[in-house]
Parts: sequence; C-alpha cells; structure tokens
Amino acid sequence: MYPGKRDGSIPAFSDFDNIMIQQTEFSLSARSRGCHLVTQEILANLPKPLPEAGLLHLFVKHTSCALSINENADPDVRSDMEKIMNRLVRENEPYYDHVFEEADDMPAHAKSSLFGVSVTIPITGGRLNLGTWQGIYLCEFRNYGGPRRIVATIYE
Repeated sequence: MYPGKRDGSIPAFSDFDNIMIQQTEFSLSARSRGCHLVTQEILANLPKPLPEAGLLHLFVKHTSCALSINENADPDVRSDMEKIMNRLVRENEPYYDHVFEEADDMPAHAKSSLFGVSVTIPITGGRLNLGTWQGIYLCEFRNYGGPRRIVATIYE
C-alpha cells in the first residue's frame, strides 16, 4: 500500500503539485588524484536556505571521477580508499582496448562505474542529514582531472 493512500493506489502526478524542485550547477575546484572531502565546498554552492525536509541529489558530469559518502574524520580513510581502488583496477593492463589517452584514463572510467557518479542525501531541519562521521567525497581517478561539474537538485 502506498503511504498516504487508503486504497493502496499510486498517487497521480497532480498529487505532487506542491513539490518544489531547485537545481543548480557548479564546478568543484581541480584536485589531484585521490579521494577528497568536498562537503563544505558543495554546501557553499547550494541555494540558501535548504528546506526543512527534502532530498539533495548530487550528480557529477564526468566519466573518470565519482561521488561517495564516507568517513570525514580520519584522512587515512581517503588515502586507503585510493590504494584499494588502485589495487582493484590497475593501470597499463595488456587487455585494455581504450588506450588512446594516458595510462590513468581507462582505470578511471572503471573506478567511476564502481563508485558511481551520484549520491542522494536527506535534508532534515534545513541541514544535510549525514551521520556524525560522514562526509561527501569527490573521488578523482585521473592524475589531473581538472574542475568537475556538479548538478545539485533539491527536492522539497
């Protein structure tokens, strides 16, 4: 049964007329290869104020980096994540067909697919409802990927 509908039916689109959607696009500053905590940079680029309740969906418009949520306290976690990914997906493998760019390119595409290019975070009380030790990572899989474009969609 669908919450809020006594007969179990799925609500019609018109039932959602009061949902507000905001969308913005911005660049994260260029970073070297690795996992980088970008929570504050993302917050600085979001429209203010955030709704009392809603969702933030973040999407990175690139195929050689990723977004993730993980520990925000110990920087060793970020460096360990980079080491793990480099061990799982190695450079210069003889079976790669996509070899026109630098040695880090094909592994970056594979790592991006493994991690994913989007995250969704609940908004509660006008703040991102992350856990105490959670932060948003930009996982840069190229030695130099340049600025990364983010599309942020806020559902209220």
